[in-house]
Amino acid sequence: MDYDILAKSLLAHKGSRKEFPFGPEAAVFKVAGKMFALVAWTDEPLRITLKSDPVEADFLRTHYAGIVPGYYMNKKHWNTITLDSSIPDDLLIDLIETSYSLVVRGLTKAERLKISEG
Repeated sequence: MDYDILAKSLLAHKGSRKEFPFGPEAAVFKVAGKMFALVAWTDEPLRITLKSDPVEADFLRTHYAGIVPGYYMNKKHWNTITLDSSIPDDLLIDLIETSYSLVVRGLTKAERLKISEG
């Protein structure tokens, strides 16, 4: 998956915004000010860091060489995924959905309502 397709997929989520708080080489995708994805978009191959359920995170790391504990993140809750041929696109889409959902679930009721109305 190339960066343009990946960015469109991330921005398609309700309330999603792209920022560069860590410098120009790291695109951060947020919902209600909370990060759900960080893309090292200048890397070849691309790398994306996503929030994950801790049990699922461990499972994925043992089954995919391209999935490792989150780089500079809480390694229990975040995975960094190298977008090479070892990671199927449908799995990546599912992992993005999971990350977004976990972050939204942690928002206040008012923030969730604002996203759904926006």
